[in-house]
Amino acid sequence: MTAIIDTHAHYTDEAFDADREALIASLPEKNVRLALTAGSSMKSSAEAVALAHRWPHIYAAVGVHPGELDDVTEENFGQLRLWAADDKVVAIGELGLDYHYEDGFPHEQQMYWLEKQLKLANELDMPIIFHDRDAHGDTLDILRQYRPKGVVHCFSGSAEMAEEVVRLGMYVGLGGAVTFKNAKKPLAVAAVVPADRLVLETDCPYMAPVPHRGHRNDSSLIIHIAEVLAAVRGVSVEDLLAQTSQNALQLFPKMKKGQG
Repeated sequence: MTAIIDTHAHYTDEAFDADREALIASLPEKNVRLALTAGSSMKSSAEAVALAHRWPHIYAAVGVHPGELDDVTEENFGQLRLWAADDKVVAIGELGLDYHYEDGFPHEQQMYWLEKQLKLANELDMPIIFHDRDAHGDTLDILRQYRPKGVVHCFSGSAEMAEEVVRLGMYVGLGGAVTFKNAKKPLAVAAVVPADRLVLETDCPYMAPVPHRGHRNDSSLIIHIAEVLAAVRGVSVEDLLAQTSQNALQLFPKMKKGQG
């Protein structure tokens, strides 16, 4: 079967502290060819780069998540540019907007750091990894304004929004939510995304797919996501994995060096 590419993981998360190296070492034998571990803060971005250099099948993205703005400053923001030049760093992110929590960072503060990262990504001609939670309107507005290349990961919008995201040149990342009970909206999105704009992700250690929901997620469980998506789209699992792996390498071309 075609090897899996996981386009969004968080292997620097403390949930992996007990067995991180052993788990990552085991991924190729579990049919995971490549995995992208995304930073969500300056600290985790540094850890993601270091992890990517320890393993040939791991790549990194560097960026600041809208929920983790407390360790980015005007002084250290330039480090993102330095990391971006690294061969193992394939994207800027995880960046975006998150309006879910009432006590979250102010929307204006989120937008300020998002725009700085979008400008950097466009200047460097690098793809982004966009987090959108309960901020669909502003997400579309900012994507229309900056027209970055990249992916809206863990996509939670409507099928109509997905079609607009694709029209703007972006990819759509789908993960464990498509396997959940009452997953009406994710399945509607899965049905309309063009074959060449869909990528698979786990967002591990979060969002474990059924039948592992409630447990720690990892890249090997992406097969359960692929099975559901293949059924919705009326294709074989093999064809779905082949197409989404090809898409991942188009989205993150630096990762082509790690395929083998």
